[in-house]
Amino acid sequence: MRIYNEQHDMYQPAYLTLYKNGELEKRVQQLNSRLRSCDICPHTCGIDRYTEGTGFCQSSRLAYVCSYCAHHGEETPLSGSRGSGTIFFGKCNLRCVFCQNSDISQHLTNPENYICTVNELANIMLSIQDELHCHNINFVSPSHFVPQIIEALFQAIPMGLNIPLVYNSNGFDNIETLKVLDGIFDLYLPDLKYASNLLAEKYSGIKNYVSVARAAVREMYRQVGDLTMDENGIALRGLLVRHLVLPKNISGTDKVLDFLANEISSETYVNLMDQYRPCYRADEYPPLDRPVTSREFARACARAKDLGLHRFA
Repeated sequence: MRIYNEQHDMYQPAYLTLYKNGELEKRVQQLNSRLRSCDICPHTCGIDRYTEGTGFCQSSRLAYVCSYCAHHGEETPLSGSRGSGTIFFGKCNLRCVFCQNSDISQHLTNPENYICTVNELANIMLSIQDELHCHNINFVSPSHFVPQIIEALFQAIPMGLNIPLVYNSNGFDNIETLKVLDGIFDLYLPDLKYASNLLAEKYSGIKNYVSVARAAVREMYRQVGDLTMDENGIALRGLLVRHLVLPKNISGTDKVLDFLANEISSETYVNLMDQYRPCYRADEYPPLDRPVTSREFARACARAKDLGLHRFA
């Protein structure tokens, strides 16, 4: 078994301490009990996910895992030389009309084929560490499957799991759920998609995205602070934020960057993304029916620099 700590200056992921003192088991129980009247994500649907899966995310007791791999296209501090061990969950708690993964986030065909038990998820995590030799385990779209993830973590630790965990979300996260994760995740990678609630509702079906996502980022930063890396530039602990620049500044880039620089930290590691292309139903929502121009992206980068944000993917 590869021993992560020997290769990274004896760095120990935060969750090992919680496991040793018995706190992690308590949090597993706490999170699982909340599935009885689900309030895991901000939709707070209140359904019993042990018996039904009819909430906003259309997910029941077990997680949907669509794929996992050593991903070499994530942010450089996460991918490094061996890749970030991404686990892609099915379903989502947003309804973005331009989603590039709508086939698994909104229209998962035959979802029963992707059901993953807690034990299977724990084994996937161990495979990422011991067979794929990734730098970390990267949970993509985890917001509605937090209890399942933490229960799988609890099972995987005594089997040798000891690499950092990445919480890679769309930013629409329940702050009370995030507080339960304090001391478990070393790395947070949220999106900040919008600066306008009206546009968030129009394009992602969420009325209160901005206030919820900003509160979530504040809580994530409180827990882990600015990004720290080892001597090889591999992420160990901290906050990284993604922001997808959209046509005609639909995403409110200036205001998003201003929030990060002035209300979080000028040392925030930001991935300004220029890869927007029309996907899914984007053609029905001009100006989302065209890519971002080089001029639009250059303006976003210039704004970030003007605000003193200097750590970029």
